[in-house]
Amino acid sequence: MHLFIYNIFLFIYAIGIRISSLWNPKARLWLNGREDIWLKLQNMLNAEGQGRKAKGERQQTEGAHQNAGGSPPPPATSHSPLVWMHCSSLGEFEQGRPVMEAIKRQYPNAKVLLTFFSPSGYEVRKKNSGADYVLYLPMDSKANARRFINLVQPDLVVWIKYEYWFYYLTELKKKQIPLLLVSGIFRKDQPFFKWYGRLHWYMLESFDHLFVQTQASKQLLGTIGFTNNVTISGDTRFDRVAQIAEQFQPVDKIAEFCGDSQVIVAGSTWPEDEEEMDHYANSHPEIKFIIAPHEINEDHLKEIEKLFKRSVRYSKLTVPSSSPVPIPRNRQLNIEPPNTLIIDNIGMLSKLYKYATITYVGGGFGDDGVHNVLEAAVYGKPVVFGPVYDKYIEAVELVQQGGAFVINTALELEKTCEELLTNDSAWEASCQAARNYVYNNKGATDTIMHYIQEKRLLTS
Repeated sequence: MHLFIYNIFLFIYAIGIRISSLWNPKARLWLNGREDIWLKLQNMLNAEGQGRKAKGERQQTEGAHQNAGGSPPPPATSHSPLVWMHCSSLGEFEQGRPVMEAIKRQYPNAKVLLTFFSPSGYEVRKKNSGADYVLYLPMDSKANARRFINLVQPDLVVWIKYEYWFYYLTELKKKQIPLLLVSGIFRKDQPFFKWYGRLHWYMLESFDHLFVQTQASKQLLGTIGFTNNVTISGDTRFDRVAQIAEQFQPVDKIAEFCGDSQVIVAGSTWPEDEEEMDHYANSHPEIKFIIAPHEINEDHLKEIEKLFKRSVRYSKLTVPSSSPVPIPRNRQLNIEPPNTLIIDNIGMLSKLYKYATITYVGGGFGDDGVHNVLEAAVYGKPVVFGPVYDKYIEAVELVQQGGAFVINTALELEKTCEELLTNDSAWEASCQAARNYVYNNKGATDTIMHYIQEKRLLTS
């Protein structure tokens, strides 16, 4: 019955995507990206040469000898091991990236196939991920899972954080392909821990090992019988943000805009976040604000410009010096220099937080909750966000340790920022708490790599 309901869900999801693609750009990308997906996959694997072919021939030879009851097969032809890493979206990719890069360093011959379910991951990282191959994951089904895995023949599969697809996971288990969950996080309101969660238990049983972020997650898994194959590794995002911070490269135009001013950098913002902040920015021209919205479509950028009266887009800031920055007609009389910089590109956010006196992370006024607070905290800067954050253990712990502050209204935002901007000791204590929290929680990648090495998952 549970599997029947799951199949109904898959059918409705596929139909819903097709319908919504008529007006929704993301749904259209999701659909278009999966056109000719089998041909794309085959072309990718063919480009690898004879390595995968040798492995496939080896498997076929083994099967033939077993079926004939003959002598043992000949020694395997050497081949490059292939690691398949699956991420739901861009955030999960950043979580899995430290593991992927560690695999590439320690196993230079290994190839990595990276799959995404969401366009927000694939479209950003299809040309710049560090993986050898990047592809959308075909929709889950028994036929698709079998076809995909038979073509790829992975030596190791790494699933990042969440998003469980029944047919893919159970097919991997059936073929006895090593499967790891990285940076898993579990809550008691999830189906795994409900009376109707048997289908989800089957999916968890497909994993050889579960690397989880917290003790609470391990305890929850223990209540449904998962004890021997669970390790508290922590969150690989700590390793990732520390790596980004340590490789920081200055952005001259950002530094020039900030000057010697106090700076508030607001990242991954939604309209609700921007509406909480506009009055403070408009009434404090001496403070510099940098807004990096989560969505950078033209309509949203224009709405931000309406809210922040002294604003300029980053793309206008970076035009050649010989070309004057155009002034919108409705601002011809405003001769004050801009105090708000609107970032109208993707990929700069992790660097922007470095320039902040205070950071603000968006999403906390929406149903899904706050975005990645670690990107800001790693630079040792106070982090401010809205009230929806309880699903994210790193946000909860950062608040508890004094590195972050929760605001519910625009007035609370202004009060919190004023306190931090005028009270040096409070600001410095928060900075230290934020940085210590990140660096004290590094090390998840090393734990996972030790397991891969110990179990010889990528060693013939």
